[in-house]
Amino acid sequence: MRTSPTAGTTATGRRRRIGAAFAAAAALALAGFGTAVQADAATAAPAKATWAKTPCATPKHKGELACNSLRVTGGLTAFQKQQAADGITPKASTPTGYGPSDLQSAYGLTSAAASKGAGETIAIVDAYNDPNAEADLAKYRSYYGLSACTKASGCFKQVSQTGSTTSLPSSDAGWSEEISLDLDMASAICPNCNILLVEAKSATMANLGTAVNEAVTLGAKYVSNSYGGSESSSDTSYDTKYFKHPGVAITVSAGDEGYGAEYPAASQYVTAVGGTALSKASSTTRGWSESVWNTSSTEGTGSGCSAYDAKPSWQTDTGCSKRTIADVSAVADPATGVSVYDSYGVTAGFYTFGGTSASSPIIAGVYALGGTPSSGSYPAKFPYAKAGTSALNDVTSGSNGSCGGSYLCTARSGYDGPTGVGTPEGVSAFTG
Repeated sequence: MRTSPTAGTTATGRRRRIGAAFAAAAALALAGFGTAVQADAATAAPAKATWAKTPCATPKHKGELACNSLRVTGGLTAFQKQQAADGITPKASTPTGYGPSDLQSAYGLTSAAASKGAGETIAIVDAYNDPNAEADLAKYRSYYGLSACTKASGCFKQVSQTGSTTSLPSSDAGWSEEISLDLDMASAICPNCNILLVEAKSATMANLGTAVNEAVTLGAKYVSNSYGGSESSSDTSYDTKYFKHPGVAITVSAGDEGYGAEYPAASQYVTAVGGTALSKASSTTRGWSESVWNTSSTEGTGSGCSAYDAKPSWQTDTGCSKRTIADVSAVADPATGVSVYDSYGVTAGFYTFGGTSASSPIIAGVYALGGTPSSGSYPAKFPYAKAGTSALNDVTSGSNGSCGGSYLCTARSGYDGPTGVGTPEGVSAFTG
């Protein structure tokens, strides 16, 4: 099983302001993290963000998969640095990561998020139970002005892998962090969507796969999976048993340990989602810039060639005879991380998270905004039809490891392993 490192630091080369911005950044370091994150002491220059893997990123038991999330523990995120540059000093206990309006702006989704998604259901598949899931989701949505999504209204549903609403798995604080991240990202991108949380009784492929099947049985057309592990010769059988669901968009995190393939991202039937570093950029028409997320040789977005899974017909790259990871990508760098509300097993409050656990539900939300996939289709194919067009942001800088400089670990124009065919610019690349 591949596991994540214990901590990370920001990538170098991020733009810093001088003068007043430094003073503002020092204030942010004292006030911006509130109860959720303890900042470094104020210094003359902004402190780099630091983070640690969430507990579920290290499997507790043999045979379990790992979640793909990292939580910021100190320093300044890209969101806070932008606030400092804009002369904004936030109140204590306020979020330190990107919120819904930031993510919708970055991916050209502001209009679609306001008008689309009603009646669509995004399923989140995770292991173990989060007893505070509904309450934490309510805190996040209320803070950001999103409409309520509750069990009573039918917008939110929480079930076990067998579909039970009363007999849920044992609770787990680490996986509850992952669940909060996933629920909040689905909400951020598609606030009008219904959300179905399906909780597997453990983090084995058999139980998580059973939860995927239950999500589809319950009618979800978009299913997000933020976990993975080493490939095995059993993967092709798992493909057929758990992930072959025509007409359903199944997204899977590409992994957080840099260059190298993981499963189920390697399944030919899913959309493998890589990770980027996302920052505001006034110099671009888009207003944002992205590069491959890479912290170190052991931390960054996953990518690579599957050892077992067949190449789907819509992939035409020649460097892998089998399935290539990834298909598309979205923000995952903790240094440019997203805001999440969580309370189970931790001090209740807003935290900032990264990892491809963030990018998978983001892309599931984009698919939901695009509308129900056509019957019999495999939605992983949809973005490839729009490769090289304005429907996608082509990420052309950065690398996530050593692969001889090839596209399998190095960004370039067009398709590459770390970021696939790019990140969303609206929803048209995710419909079909």
